[in-house]
Amino acid sequence: MKKKYLVLIIVISLAVSSCDIFNTNFDDLEDARMYEAKVLTDAPDNPATLKIMTWNIKFGGARIDFFFDGWGNEVLMDEEVVEVNTQNIADYINEVDPDIILLQELDIDSKRSAYVDQMQYILDATDLNYGAYASQWKADFVPSDGLGRMNSGNAIMSRWEITDAVRIALPLIDQDGLTQYFYLRRNILKTKIQIGDEELQVLNIHAAAYSKDGTKKEQIDIFKGELDDLDAEGLLFVAGGDFNAIPPNSVNWLEEGFPDRPDDLGEDYEVEDYAITDMVEFYADYHPDLSLDDYILFEEADDYFSPYYTHSIYINLPFEDNYDSEIIDIDWNRKLDYLFTNYETGWIAGSNETHQDTRQLSDHCPVTVELEW
Repeated sequence: MKKKYLVLIIVISLAVSSCDIFNTNFDDLEDARMYEAKVLTDAPDNPATLKIMTWNIKFGGARIDFFFDGWGNEVLMDEEVVEVNTQNIADYINEVDPDIILLQELDIDSKRSAYVDQMQYILDATDLNYGAYASQWKADFVPSDGLGRMNSGNAIMSRWEITDAVRIALPLIDQDGLTQYFYLRRNILKTKIQIGDEELQVLNIHAAAYSKDGTKKEQIDIFKGELDDLDAEGLLFVAGGDFNAIPPNSVNWLEEGFPDRPDDLGEDYEVEDYAITDMVEFYADYHPDLSLDDYILFEEADDYFSPYYTHSIYINLPFEDNYDSEIIDIDWNRKLDYLFTNYETGWIAGSNETHQDTRQLSDHCPVTVELEW
């Protein structure tokens, strides 16, 4: 047994110090992986509006309590469970019927999700035709916690052809070499979509959740810079994703104490902060899915039931079998997910929706908004 662990230590040391034997690294800029539905559906040449959605789907894990959530100890799912959860996500996408969707935490070849290619699955189960994928956590083998093979990342899906797609690497969290080698590689997925005679730039981000060294803010600032460059070129964009950041006029924020963190939560899963300054420049320069005036209408101190919150960790509610009356009831408790555009007239007034009826499908809920085209 000691010999077995010695071999593992040697192999990992080689990976960290000299060569990428577990295939975890990326170039700073590289082509994204392209997908196409097995059966294509008709897309209008000149749509009057575009409905855009963003959704962190938690790799088809629904509300299973995984070890890194701080509450449970689950690591792997059976294929049947993954397919049922992914089909439920596809069914909801069909119900909402978006034209373009930005997805985060989507698995294509991971042991934890039974190696189901959720990218291909969702394309084949919806009216979306084309997809681009950029991995943010890839390794032939992750030795900790029984995770094994991993490939999870960001995706953009569209009714119309994606003519170009690149993966832009973002800064890594400052960690010891071994942890960093197997850890997430955050990125920006940047695409061009041809809609009739017009071209739309669509960008997706999933910023760091557990950095404690300012990395998250650095990643968000780089994303903002990409948008600024497109805007300076006169190119129309839609951009969004899971920023792991709250609106700049939020009343409830981490320094005031979000009531959803277990007392014994390990340091590895402590968030850096939810600084109310992270998103200021996005709101100042571009059009958000939800205005700050509308957002603040329903937020009150220590009241976590706003219709605009998009994320939750703990969901102890009275109708659940394991409901604990001694624990504060928490459902959605903060807004982390956004869509922005530089379109001059912005989004269609009143078209934004925060879909909180998806609480059993993921720890994030989708956001949709429509753009006049």
